[in-house]
Amino acid sequence: MSTTADLVTALKKELKHAQMTYADLARAMGMAESSVKRMLAKGEMSLSRVDAICRALKLDFAELARKVADNQPLLAELTQAQERAVVANKKLLLVAICVLSQWTLEQITSAYRISQAEAIVCLAQLDRIGIIELRPLNRYRLKLAKTFRWRAHGPVMEFFRDEVLLDYYAGGFDGPGEGLLLVHGEVSRSLAPAFMERLQRVAQDFAQQHLADQKLPTSEREGYTLLLAMRSWEFAAFAALRR
Repeated sequence: MSTTADLVTALKKELKHAQMTYADLARAMGMAESSVKRMLAKGEMSLSRVDAICRALKLDFAELARKVADNQPLLAELTQAQERAVVANKKLLLVAICVLSQWTLEQITSAYRISQAEAIVCLAQLDRIGIIELRPLNRYRLKLAKTFRWRAHGPVMEFFRDEVLLDYYAGGFDGPGEGLLLVHGEVSRSLAPAFMERLQRVAQDFAQQHLADQKLPTSEREGYTLLLAMRSWEFAAFAALRR
């Protein structure tokens, strides 16, 4: 959540970008330079003062607020409560997955049986949950970091384990660009994290390519789901036979 300190920091950046000194700002606002310095140092100012600074900078307050929001730290994961809110409604979960892929409102409503009104309600809910910042014309800014992951034992992953995995593995994995690899082996414990890092890079490459290919016509794109996993595990039926 943004604070007054964030607002003051943004204003200082705008002053520097505009090459406007405190003396210049003081003259534009009809104040003493010392008063301007004290006001910005303490971060104590009324909305009318903020408006006056914006006018001096020829900056719209809405634009300033957007810049403050853009500078907020991105989330690497959600809380349990946030995830529970997402899985409470399947249409909301679907829209959440779509926004993770940076789909527009038009793409969501054209691909799924979700009305524009329903999709807008879902976007508003995702805004309240904290996944996106909803903007005018139903556009949004994703508030999740590139390293974002669903909680390992959280509500969303539990939903996918219970409802999605069997459906995913029911496929033949024999279509163009498809494949299923199952490799078992014993490797040094010290090397296992290195393999996991490689898998994470593959996932990042896939996600970046998805974003890059959004400029292509829909007819040239195909939806794929990449599932990568690695864990210390043995099939229970085999483990039961161990001596």
